[in-house]
Amino acid sequence: MKPIILLIILSSILLFTNAQTGWQKQTTVPYPGKQDDICFVDENNGWYCNGQGKIYYTNNGGSSWEKVYDKPGTFFRCIAFIDTLKGFVGNVGTDYFPNVKDTIPLYKTIDGGKTWEPVNYSGNYVKGLCAIDIVKEQFINHGNIDFRYHIYGVGRVGSPANMMVSHDDGKTFAANSMNEDCKMLFDIKMFNTKEGFVCAANNEDITQSNALILYTKDGGKTWEKKYQSTRPYETTWKVSFPTRKVGYVTIQSYNPDTTIKQQRVAKTIDGGKTWKEVNLCEDAAAREFGVGFINDKHGFVGTMNSGYETADSGETWTKINIGIAANKIRVYDFNKTNLNLFAIGVSVFKLDVIKE
Repeated sequence: MKPIILLIILSSILLFTNAQTGWQKQTTVPYPGKQDDICFVDENNGWYCNGQGKIYYTNNGGSSWEKVYDKPGTFFRCIAFIDTLKGFVGNVGTDYFPNVKDTIPLYKTIDGGKTWEPVNYSGNYVKGLCAIDIVKEQFINHGNIDFRYHIYGVGRVGSPANMMVSHDDGKTFAANSMNEDCKMLFDIKMFNTKEGFVCAANNEDITQSNALILYTKDGGKTWEKKYQSTRPYETTWKVSFPTRKVGYVTIQSYNPDTTIKQQRVAKTIDGGKTWKEVNLCEDAAAREFGVGFINDKHGFVGTMNSGYETADSGETWTKINIGIAANKIRVYDFNKTNLNLFAIGVSVFKLDVIKE
């Protein structure tokens, strides 16, 4: 084979490999700690938020970001958009983090994040939110195919446990307490308006807390325990379901005993009916945060000091750089050629994965 042809082939292989495995750090405003959530509605338009009450926007897929909103005294914890104009952002609330004065749990925008106003909600008082999920439902509207959006919010870290739900595209919300089922709530995944899971903890006292996964089949009216860890100092954190059958949940350990090093992820292969623990790494400092899977085997976990990647359903993990404390890992399928992944923590990282 001629050297020039071999060089072209090797270059193509290298580019393909980098496209699949090379997370790239994005240019963002420096932040002193963990930033919590990021979302996109298409390949170009996205937003992220942080605990300083700031919201940033990109119209070029994350290549550059601009601050579009700033609300000091608010701790923006979660963010989700329906389209380029309508979105929602959750505040963790008071009496947990210092300098947080805002008692409003959820805001909405109709102008792409430039302005925000509190949502209307009835029912139980909500102290704060940690996660938002949106279900897009198709229906027949006067003889035409249309869509309605159902918005679900849960929180919070440190208690109390509450859920907010809207079935009218976010015009109104109803809130209810989940304190009889759990004491802290961190994430939610709804497959439809009936079935879904929440990441939770069974005790607000972390010294007594077990990681907890709950399931609903009636839209959140009632919940069933599907997994509970047996060790103290533990909570769940984030969830990823690459398929309806296969799902992964990160388990956090706050045990002060540094000789206890094993970190674990909860995994299901039967749609959440049963869960088993798989080992991530032996590192007492690797407290887990975000999780995102491309398919049932290939995925990523963010921890306090690094990221981890698996290509064999969690049997083995490799340490990778997706920044420090990647709290949320989003996987998007916007086009025919590749997937777009974003990981947000202290920094924002992006990965484009060529579809097989």
